[in-house]
Amino acid sequence: MPNLPSSVSGASVTCSAVCFQWPDGTTVFDELSVSFPVGRTGLVGLNGSGKSTLLRLLAGQLQPLAGSVTVKGSVAYLSQNITLNTSLRVDQALGIAERRAAVRAVEAGDVSAELFEVIGDDWDVEERALATLGSLGLSGIDLDRTVGQLSGGETVLLRLAALLLERPDVLLLDEPTNNLDLFARQRLYEAIDSWRAGVLIVVSHDRELLERVDRIAELRAGTVTWYGGAWSAYQEAVATQQEAAERMVRVAEAEVKRQKRELIETQIKLARRQRQGKKMQAEGRVPKIVAGALKRAAQESAGKLRILQQERLQQAKERLEEAEEAVRDDEEIRIDLPHTAVPAGRIVLSVREARLRFGCPSAITFMVHGPERIALVGRNGAGKTTLLRTLAGQITPLSGEVKTFVPLRFLPQRLDVLDDELSIVQNVARAAPGVTNNQIRAQLARFLFKGARADQLAGTLSGGERFRAALAAMLLAAPSPQLLMLDEPTNNLDLASVRQLTSALESYQGALLIASHDLAFLESIGVTRWLFVDQQVQESSADEVRALLAGSRAG
Repeated sequence: MPNLPSSVSGASVTCSAVCFQWPDGTTVFDELSVSFPVGRTGLVGLNGSGKSTLLRLLAGQLQPLAGSVTVKGSVAYLSQNITLNTSLRVDQALGIAERRAAVRAVEAGDVSAELFEVIGDDWDVEERALATLGSLGLSGIDLDRTVGQLSGGETVLLRLAALLLERPDVLLLDEPTNNLDLFARQRLYEAIDSWRAGVLIVVSHDRELLERVDRIAELRAGTVTWYGGAWSAYQEAVATQQEAAERMVRVAEAEVKRQKRELIETQIKLARRQRQGKKMQAEGRVPKIVAGALKRAAQESAGKLRILQQERLQQAKERLEEAEEAVRDDEEIRIDLPHTAVPAGRIVLSVREARLRFGCPSAITFMVHGPERIALVGRNGAGKTTLLRTLAGQITPLSGEVKTFVPLRFLPQRLDVLDDELSIVQNVARAAPGVTNNQIRAQLARFLFKGARADQLAGTLSGGERFRAALAAMLLAAPSPQLLMLDEPTNNLDLASVRQLTSALESYQGALLIASHDLAFLESIGVTRWLFVDQQVQESSADEVRALLAGSRAG
């Protein structure tokens, strides 16, 4: 990969006692201190742990309430949700339009001093730009083309190319494989492999990408823990820690039981001793003055012993709590969606000779029956998103017919079905009129939004939390959707959240139509039909899909 950092010897990234809160008072970091070394670091953690927020703090897009963020060297930042002006030319999006025009003007004979100032030493700016685009698989894109003609995946790569052209000392990447097909992902992997100097921090749920980093930094409960090696080494280390933590829980539980038993035995002994003293006094075997002294001494001794035993029990309970906190308990979504069921064989969607406005040039004809699970796969720009939006009624086909026969819900890539100014519970209530607040909250708890968390504003959610909230709004809608269409649903999700999504879809009993580049995920949810989108939409098997994608890459 060309255009590596030019001055990386002093590149560094440091957070010192950083505190950060969202405007609604939600605390993300409380005195976080961490330093990122030169090399490739994979930043992982549960959705909502603050990974994207940390990158934005490092990039200077957010400011800490207290503490400091120090970045030595130039910084380039690739955000999760890339929005480029669709009217821009590619060279403008790359940030080279002015220099490119100046070079061409000089080559045409204009020797104005201003032009030489614009160019500086960057006389080969166009060649560098084309080489960088080519290294990312975008060699077919003309610099005079408009951004609006590019697919979502091509837009991600274009933005990455613009960052690489800046020759940054520090490169921050937030879920860079989102929207990328297998071919484009491979190009990104090669770019990561080529990073030899400077600080690279990448937030990702892509296991193959995380296998290419030098170390893993896990953000959990506001603290960063370091693990040497790539993703597989991290998993092994976490598994070992988990086993040790579970053993400590068992030991601590046994100690709590033992202390409880000893406390009970102590209380029994003291009660027996007290009864015996009273009996001896009643029988006149002990003088009153002596009995009084013995009673006071016994009470004092008993009190000390009881306090000692209670302290030991409390200490044992505290050790148990510490041991339990060390055990990872990443919750799974558990919901019941009987109203989404659709009879097998019933037609839920019919597409006849439909021609899309963008992408696939051929007329499309297919039908969806009953609880089928259909995967839409294909290269970036093939028209998968356009097809889903056409089926959802958001885009009118150029010709042909699209009919749906059951309640339909569509979850787009950008998750713009949520109103950022409303809370999670309010967003769901908007999609489910007539459903009581208590019923909505009970269901949201199963989507892991319990109690006050359901009142969090949608605009403050992390990418994965936002997806979970949007999915809840779709699945809990009234009437219940019997056809659910998802566009790249695993984007922005950590691996635990992907498992949560899989659990949710296991409860869904209607028909599914999912566009995704994540073949492992598609296979895990029990896809029954594969549709490959290219010059036409054709029925395929999972093996045929892999072969077709590999063939398109080879081309």
